[in-house]
Amino acid sequence: MDWDHLRYFLELARTRKLSAAARRLDVQHTTVSRRIRALEQIVGAPLFTRSGGEYLVSEAGRRLLPQVEAMEAASLAVLGTAPARDGELSGVVRVGATEGFGTVVLAPLLARFAQAHPQLVIDLLPLPRNVNLSQREADIVVSLERPVRGNAVAARLCDYVLRLYASPDYLARHPPIRSRDDLPQHSFISYIDDLLFSKELRYLAELCRPQRYALRSTSVLAQHQAVALGAGIGVLPAFLADGDDRLCAVLPEEAQFVRTFWISMPKENRSIARIQTIWSLLRSSVQTDKRLRPPV
Repeated sequence: MDWDHLRYFLELARTRKLSAAARRLDVQHTTVSRRIRALEQIVGAPLFTRSGGEYLVSEAGRRLLPQVEAMEAASLAVLGTAPARDGELSGVVRVGATEGFGTVVLAPLLARFAQAHPQLVIDLLPLPRNVNLSQREADIVVSLERPVRGNAVAARLCDYVLRLYASPDYLARHPPIRSRDDLPQHSFISYIDDLLFSKELRYLAELCRPQRYALRSTSVLAQHQAVALGAGIGVLPAFLADGDDRLCAVLPEEAQFVRTFWISMPKENRSIARIQTIWSLLRSSVQTDKRLRPPV
């Protein structure tokens, strides 16, 4: 049986969409469709059913899937015995991360690494939502919560600090903030409660119950701009706000939070040299980034 057919079957089973599988395989979606039809003719049964635009594994597909995964694991183990040397890394590595961390911390780091490895393509997904590892949206995911299910390897990446910030102009135009008791009367910039993608973002409730929100957004970058322009005060990651001269910390000793970033990847990715290299790069570089060090 042609391994290429099985590889296409595996990607479609994981992503559930022709377009997503095609991106992962770097081919046209018509090629994926053609390969699946050819494999179904060999097997003698349909391997997928269509539902709401997704390809769901059929009963015959479920019987085939563990055998193909075992073949993939054996293949990766063989490839993993000969790690690539610097300069030989090639292929695509997709990294998912939270929006602010992915944009401010990971983008410069990965851009520099990509310059040194011209045969390597890095897809960076800095999104204001969880990047789904189980559906293979990315090869490596940096998240606010440790994955608790699935066939994944997970590790603590780093802690980071959040503080309450405002612009000097806003503070000059509004009553002074001397303690937490002064906070409720001020205008806040924050997340939209019913669209929060992680419980780790519910830190504002630990400070006060705001009487007014000037702007709420699913995007921390949008919140950052709104606070910097004087629309209100908000809780922002220090790695995002401390380098912005338009902002100053409010109640820096009282209004401070520490959260954790976790890094994870599917277990089968451990033997892929380019993915393992990016994993090691993120862990070593981020842990020494001074912007992410919590206060002693």
